[in-house]
Amino acid sequence: MRKPKIPDAAIKRLPVYLRVLEEFRAAEVPIVSSAELAERTGFSPEQIRKDLAYFGAFGTRGVGYDTALLSRRISRILGLDQGVKAALVGAGNLGHALARYSLSKHKDVRIVAIFDADPAKIGTEIMGVTIRPPSELVEVCRREGVRIGIIAVPASEAQACADLLIAGGVEAILNFAPAKLKVPEGVFVQNIDLTIELQSLAYYTSASQSEDEVSRAE
Repeated sequence: MRKPKIPDAAIKRLPVYLRVLEEFRAAEVPIVSSAELAERTGFSPEQIRKDLAYFGAFGTRGVGYDTALLSRRISRILGLDQGVKAALVGAGNLGHALARYSLSKHKDVRIVAIFDADPAKIGTEIMGVTIRPPSELVEVCRREGVRIGIIAVPASEAQACADLLIAGGVEAILNFAPAKLKVPEGVFVQNIDLTIELQSLAYYTSASQSEDEVSRAE
């Protein structure tokens, strides 16, 4: 019998649940309910139970979830239990910030290689990771077993970077470049366009300003 396809939205919520569960673990809370998870995550208890049900039965009705056990299960579902290696392409201001944040905050997804075409940056380090030229990307990614690629380059260079990452064995790409990538089937791409995100946020400020203007006119 064919398993139902798990919605991408449900998968994207799992790291949120994991973060909150780790907070409960740090506070030595042994059992947590879907209502408590809902209060911390902003998702409804029904949504949380539905998301978790895609992957099996984890809780006990009327009791809740074993905090440590559910944390380990979600980590395993996401493939984080053994650690996932990532490569960053682009060591400009954004790439540098992403690298520093990831290397200081994330232990489960680790940036093990950084690439940039700028000769002035090649050979320098970001928190102990040496910046290498793009010509070494495929070889290094294959040797290190990199599975996630992070693209933080101008739009004109994004596709070429994606092609190199895929040739190096990368299976998922986090793309910060404002460009639509063409990738083969089986390679997942998540696009984050900061300009679009900021411009969409501007709507909410303009909407509130419009309401104020209408109120003053009345």
